[in-house]
Amino acid sequence: MHHQKTPSSEDKEKRPKFFINDHIDILVEILKRLDGPSLGVAACVCRLWSTLARNDSLWEHLCFRHVSSPPPSSVRPVVVALGGYKRLYRVCVRPVLSRLSDSDLVRRVWTRDEVQLSLSLFCVDYYERSGRLGGGGGGGDSSASSLMFLCNTVNV
Repeated sequence: MHHQKTPSSEDKEKRPKFFINDHIDILVEILKRLDGPSLGVAACVCRLWSTLARNDSLWEHLCFRHVSSPPPSSVRPVVVALGGYKRLYRVCVRPVLSRLSDSDLVRRVWTRDEVQLSLSLFCVDYYERSGRLGGGGGGGDSSASSLMFLCNTVNV
């Protein structure tokens, strides 16, 4: 009779255990590959993941994932001053992506003009919400934003 040796509990304890939270660099690379909603869900896993998911560089990567060439370095300070890349994603990128089918997302690469338009709309949204455009003085009405057209389907 041939008995197959089963690993003892000592052998199991000797094997190194892998915990993703011990490898921040690997975890960040994984988070970079998520879409916006999935990144939001990942932020709910634990405090570490929440902290990493708030990192603006992850959202920057997400915003420009579909861009043929990265925007100039001068864009970063402007986006950060206007609320950061997570806000840019929420205000400009997500509404566009939500209207594209999965096949469009895979093959779609944004042109430089499309990126500049998105950044311009982001700036307009910021100034409207701060009450500097359209609303006259103080605290503009965020529900009356001219960017609300992004949420509506347009038949061309």
